[in-house]
Amino acid sequence: MNQQDLIDCDDVGEAIRDGRALRPARSFRIRFAQNDLNFRPVEVEDPVPLGRQILAAAGLDAQSGYSLFAILDGGNFEDVHLDEPFDLRGRSAERFVAFQTDREFKLTVNGDQVQWGKPAISGVVLYDLAAPSEGEAVFLVVDGGTDREIGREGLFDLTAPGIERFITAPRGPRTYQIIVNGREIEVAEKRQTFDDLVALAYPGNAPAPNVVYSITYSRAASTPHSGELGQGGFIEVKNGTRINVTCTVQS
Repeated sequence: MNQQDLIDCDDVGEAIRDGRALRPARSFRIRFAQNDLNFRPVEVEDPVPLGRQILAAAGLDAQSGYSLFAILDGGNFEDVHLDEPFDLRGRSAERFVAFQTDREFKLTVNGDQVQWGKPAISGVVLYDLAAPSEGEAVFLVVDGGTDREIGREGLFDLTAPGIERFITAPRGPRTYQIIVNGREIEVAEKRQTFDDLVALAYPGNAPAPNVVYSITYSRAASTPHSGELGQGGFIEVKNGTRINVTCTVQS
Protein backbone atom coordinates (compact mmCIF):
# COMPACT_ATOMS: atom_id res chain seq x y z
CA MET A 1 0.00 0.00 0.00
CA ASN A 2 1.25 3.46 -0.88
CA GLN A 3 2.25 5.45 2.21
CA GLN A 4 0.16 8.34 0.90
CA ASP A 5 -2.96 6.15 1.32
CA LEU A 6 -2.37 5.81 5.07
CA ILE A 7 -4.12 8.01 7.60
CA ASP A 8 -1.91 9.45 10.34
CA CYS A 9 -3.47 7.59 13.27
CA ASP A 10 -6.40 5.30 13.96
CA ASP A 11 -7.91 4.98 17.43
CA VAL A 12 -8.30 1.36 18.57
CA GLY A 13 -11.02 2.24 21.10
CA GLU A 14 -13.11 4.10 18.54
CA ALA A 15 -12.84 1.15 16.15
CA ILE A 16 -14.05 -1.24 18.87
CA ARG A 17 -17.00 0.96 19.86
CA ASP A 18 -17.97 1.58 16.22
CA GLY A 19 -17.73 -2.14 15.39
CA ARG A 20 -15.28 -1.60 12.53
CA ALA A 21 -11.85 -2.85 11.52
CA LEU A 22 -8.73 -0.78 12.07
CA ARG A 23 -7.93 1.46 9.14
CA PRO A 24 -4.48 1.38 7.47
CA ALA A 25 -2.54 4.01 9.40
CA ARG A 26 0.94 5.17 10.31
CA SER A 27 0.17 4.63 14.01
CA PHE A 28 -2.53 3.22 16.28
CA ARG A 29 -3.76 4.87 19.48
CA ILE A 30 -4.28 2.75 22.59
CA ARG A 31 -4.79 3.66 26.27
CA PHE A 32 -2.02 2.92 28.77
CA ALA A 33 -1.77 3.06 32.55
CA GLN A 34 1.03 2.28 34.97
CA ASN A 35 0.23 0.87 38.43
CA ASP A 36 -3.25 2.45 38.47
CA LEU A 37 -6.23 3.17 36.23
CA ASN A 38 -5.20 6.66 35.08
CA PHE A 39 -5.13 5.80 31.38
CA ARG A 40 -3.39 8.05 28.87
CA PRO A 41 -3.22 7.83 25.07
CA VAL A 42 -0.17 6.10 23.59
CA GLU A 43 0.56 5.47 19.91
CA VAL A 44 2.20 2.35 18.50
CA GLU A 45 3.36 2.05 14.89
CA ASP A 46 2.41 -1.60 14.37
CA PRO A 47 -1.12 -3.03 14.67
CA VAL A 48 0.54 -6.23 15.93
CA PRO A 49 3.11 -4.91 18.41
CA LEU A 50 5.29 -6.90 20.77
CA GLY A 51 4.64 -6.32 24.45
CA ARG A 52 8.00 -4.56 24.77
CA GLN A 53 7.03 -2.22 21.92
CA ILE A 54 3.93 -1.18 23.86
CA LEU A 55 6.08 -0.46 26.91
CA ALA A 56 8.58 1.48 24.78
CA ALA A 57 5.78 3.56 23.24
CA ALA A 58 4.74 4.44 26.81
CA GLY A 59 8.31 5.49 27.64
CA LEU A 60 9.13 2.46 29.82
CA ASP A 61 12.17 0.17 29.75
CA ALA A 62 11.14 -3.44 29.22
CA GLN A 63 14.27 -4.55 31.10
CA SER A 64 12.97 -3.01 34.34
CA GLY A 65 10.76 -5.94 35.35
CA TYR A 66 7.34 -4.78 34.17
CA SER A 67 4.32 -7.05 33.87
CA LEU A 68 1.95 -6.01 31.08
CA PHE A 69 -1.75 -6.84 30.77
CA ALA A 70 -4.40 -6.11 28.16
CA ILE A 71 -7.86 -5.34 29.50
CA LEU A 72 -10.31 -7.02 27.17
CA ASP A 73 -13.79 -5.81 26.38
CA GLY A 74 -15.85 -6.84 29.41
CA GLY A 75 -13.01 -6.34 31.90
CA ASN A 76 -10.99 -9.56 31.80
CA PHE A 77 -7.19 -9.29 32.01
CA GLU A 78 -4.90 -11.03 29.50
CA ASP A 79 -1.14 -11.40 29.96
CA VAL A 80 0.86 -9.67 27.24
CA HIS A 81 4.25 -11.38 26.89
CA LEU A 82 7.04 -8.93 26.10
CA ASP A 83 8.49 -10.91 23.20
CA GLU A 84 5.24 -12.10 21.66
CA PRO A 85 2.99 -10.14 19.27
CA PHE A 86 -0.37 -8.85 20.43
CA ASP A 87 -2.79 -8.32 17.56
CA LEU A 88 -4.84 -5.15 18.10
CA ARG A 89 -7.13 -6.09 15.23
CA GLY A 90 -10.34 -7.73 16.40
CA ARG A 91 -9.15 -8.35 19.99
CA SER A 92 -11.51 -5.82 21.63
CA ALA A 93 -8.61 -4.45 23.67
CA GLU A 94 -7.68 -0.79 23.77
CA ARG A 95 -6.46 -0.52 27.38
CA PHE A 96 -3.15 -1.81 28.70
CA VAL A 97 -1.79 -1.60 32.23
CA ALA A 98 1.77 -2.26 33.41
CA PHE A 99 3.02 -2.57 36.94
CA GLN A 100 6.43 -3.11 38.43
CA THR A 101 5.69 -4.96 41.63
CA ASP A 102 5.02 -8.41 43.04
CA ARG A 103 2.63 -6.94 45.60
CA GLU A 104 -0.64 -8.72 46.35
CA PHE A 105 -3.76 -6.66 46.96
CA LYS A 106 -6.31 -7.70 49.57
CA LEU A 107 -10.07 -7.33 49.31
CA THR A 108 -13.09 -9.08 50.78
CA VAL A 109 -16.07 -10.43 48.87
CA ASN A 110 -19.11 -11.24 51.02
CA GLY A 111 -16.78 -11.51 54.00
CA ASP A 112 -14.25 -13.86 52.35
CA GLN A 113 -10.73 -12.47 51.95
CA VAL A 114 -9.29 -12.52 48.44
CA GLN A 115 -5.63 -12.07 47.44
CA TRP A 116 -5.32 -10.37 44.03
CA GLY A 117 -2.06 -9.92 42.13
CA LYS A 118 -3.01 -6.93 39.99
CA PRO A 119 -3.58 -3.26 40.91
CA ALA A 120 -7.10 -3.36 39.47
CA ILE A 121 -9.96 -5.84 39.37
CA SER A 122 -12.76 -5.99 36.84
CA GLY A 123 -16.47 -6.11 37.43
CA VAL A 124 -16.55 -9.41 35.56
CA VAL A 125 -14.17 -11.00 38.09
CA LEU A 126 -16.02 -9.50 41.07
CA TYR A 127 -19.31 -10.94 39.82
CA ASP A 128 -17.67 -14.33 39.33
CA LEU A 129 -16.30 -14.22 42.89
CA ALA A 130 -19.51 -12.93 44.50
CA ALA A 131 -21.98 -15.01 42.43
CA PRO A 132 -24.99 -12.71 43.01
CA SER A 133 -28.43 -14.22 42.55
CA GLU A 134 -31.07 -12.92 40.15
CA GLY A 135 -31.97 -9.34 41.04
CA GLU A 136 -28.76 -8.76 42.99
CA ALA A 137 -25.66 -6.75 42.16
CA VAL A 138 -22.16 -6.33 43.59
CA PHE A 139 -21.60 -3.25 45.74
CA LEU A 140 -18.53 -1.58 47.20
CA VAL A 141 -19.11 -0.92 50.90
CA VAL A 142 -18.70 2.81 51.60
CA ASP A 143 -18.26 3.47 55.31
CA GLY A 144 -20.50 6.34 56.40
CA GLY A 145 -21.97 6.70 52.93
CA THR A 146 -24.06 4.97 50.27
CA ASP A 147 -22.69 1.67 49.00
CA ARG A 148 -21.65 1.92 45.34
CA GLU A 149 -22.94 -0.52 42.75
CA ILE A 150 -20.20 -2.05 40.59
CA GLY A 151 -20.96 -2.68 36.92
CA ARG A 152 -19.74 -5.76 35.10
CA GLU A 153 -18.08 -3.62 32.44
CA GLY A 154 -16.14 -1.48 34.92
CA LEU A 155 -12.71 -1.62 36.51
CA PHE A 156 -11.95 -0.96 40.16
CA ASP A 157 -8.65 0.49 41.40
CA LEU A 158 -7.21 -1.46 44.34
CA THR A 159 -4.22 0.81 44.97
CA ALA A 160 -5.96 3.09 47.49
CA PRO A 161 -5.06 2.55 51.18
CA GLY A 162 -7.16 0.03 53.08
CA ILE A 163 -8.94 -3.19 52.18
CA GLU A 164 -11.93 -2.80 49.86
CA ARG A 165 -15.07 -4.69 50.87
CA PHE A 166 -17.55 -5.93 48.29
CA ILE A 167 -20.96 -7.45 49.01
CA THR A 168 -23.99 -8.67 47.09
CA ALA A 169 -27.32 -6.95 47.66
CA PRO A 170 -30.59 -6.32 45.78
CA ARG A 171 -30.00 -3.81 43.00
CA GLY A 172 -32.07 -0.68 42.60
CA PRO A 173 -33.85 0.29 39.38
CA ARG A 174 -31.32 0.22 36.52
CA THR A 175 -31.01 3.32 34.35
CA TYR A 176 -28.79 4.21 31.42
CA GLN A 177 -27.15 7.52 30.59
CA ILE A 178 -27.29 8.09 26.82
CA ILE A 179 -26.55 11.14 24.68
CA VAL A 180 -29.29 12.26 22.28
CA ASN A 181 -28.49 15.16 19.94
CA GLY A 182 -25.73 16.27 22.31
CA ARG A 183 -27.89 16.13 25.49
CA GLU A 184 -27.29 13.57 28.23
CA ILE A 185 -30.57 11.80 28.99
CA GLU A 186 -31.35 9.09 31.55
CA VAL A 187 -33.55 6.24 30.34
CA ALA A 188 -34.94 3.30 32.28
CA GLU A 189 -35.19 0.78 29.43
CA LYS A 190 -32.24 -0.88 27.74
CA ARG A 191 -34.33 -1.42 24.58
CA GLN A 192 -35.06 1.84 22.80
CA THR A 193 -37.25 1.90 19.70
CA PHE A 194 -37.14 4.32 16.79
CA ASP A 195 -40.21 6.13 18.16
CA ASP A 196 -38.74 6.24 21.68
CA LEU A 197 -35.61 7.98 20.41
CA VAL A 198 -37.56 10.46 18.28
CA ALA A 199 -39.61 11.38 21.36
CA LEU A 200 -36.42 11.89 23.40
CA ALA A 201 -34.90 14.10 20.70
CA TYR A 202 -38.05 16.17 20.09
CA PRO A 203 -40.14 16.02 23.28
CA GLY A 204 -43.67 17.34 22.98
CA ASN A 205 -43.74 17.28 19.19
CA ALA A 206 -46.88 15.60 17.84
CA PRO A 207 -46.35 13.27 14.85
CA ALA A 208 -46.82 15.10 11.55
CA PRO A 209 -47.34 13.43 8.17
CA ASN A 210 -44.88 15.77 6.42
CA VAL A 211 -41.97 15.23 8.84
CA VAL A 212 -39.45 12.46 8.21
CA TYR A 213 -36.97 11.46 10.94
CA SER A 214 -33.56 9.85 10.48
CA ILE A 215 -31.52 8.24 13.26
CA THR A 216 -27.86 7.28 13.46
CA TYR A 217 -26.24 5.77 16.54
CA SER A 218 -22.88 4.64 17.91
CA ARG A 219 -21.52 2.82 20.97
CA ALA A 220 -24.70 0.78 21.37
CA ALA A 221 -24.87 -2.41 23.45
CA SER A 222 -26.50 -4.31 20.59
CA THR A 223 -24.72 -5.44 17.42
CA PRO A 224 -23.85 -3.66 15.22
CA HIS A 225 -22.57 -1.08 17.70
CA SER A 226 -23.10 1.77 15.24
CA GLY A 227 -25.19 2.47 12.17
CA GLU A 228 -28.55 3.77 11.01
CA LEU A 229 -31.84 2.85 12.69
CA GLY A 230 -34.86 2.44 10.46
CA GLN A 231 -38.50 3.17 11.21
CA GLY A 232 -39.91 0.36 13.36
CA GLY A 233 -36.49 -0.79 14.54
CA PHE A 234 -34.84 -0.73 17.94
CA ILE A 235 -31.39 -0.87 19.57
CA GLU A 236 -30.13 -1.83 23.00
CA VAL A 237 -28.34 1.03 24.75
CA LYS A 238 -25.69 1.28 27.46
CA ASN A 239 -24.06 4.15 29.31
CA GLY A 240 -22.48 6.42 26.71
CA THR A 241 -24.56 5.32 23.70
CA ARG A 242 -24.78 8.27 21.31
CA ILE A 243 -27.90 9.00 19.24
CA ASN A 244 -28.35 11.60 16.53
CA VAL A 245 -31.91 12.29 15.35
CA THR A 246 -32.59 14.66 12.46
CA CYS A 247 -35.89 15.69 10.93
CA THR A 248 -36.77 16.82 7.43
CA VAL A 249 -39.98 18.65 6.55
CA GLN A 250 -41.33 17.54 3.20
CA SER A 251 -43.32 19.95 1.11
